[in-house]
Amino acid sequence: MVAALCFTLGGICMKTSVGLTRLWPSLLMAFLFLLGAALQALAMRNEDMSVAYISVLGVESLLAFAFGALVFGESISAARLCAVALITAGVVLLHR
Repeated sequence: MVAALCFTLGGICMKTSVGLTRLWPSLLMAFLFLLGAALQALAMRNEDMSVAYISVLGVESLLAFAFGALVFGESISAARLCAVALITAGVVLLHR
């Protein structure tokens, strides 16, 4: 979960870095991506690769959707909500 949060916050920094032209968002992005990758690598020690990797990607997708809507005012449509539901169902089914 923390790895997914790091990747999502890194993505926010990527957007605010304006194509890596702003120093602090760019540095924070690199740090968060490295931290997320390290945490994901630790998770893979104790979990099947497919479950750990796809779970992080799924949670990251959900967080990116939420932050995109809340922070950047991106639109929320029925199709996007359906996609979020499918991603959530996939992550839940991986853990069964």
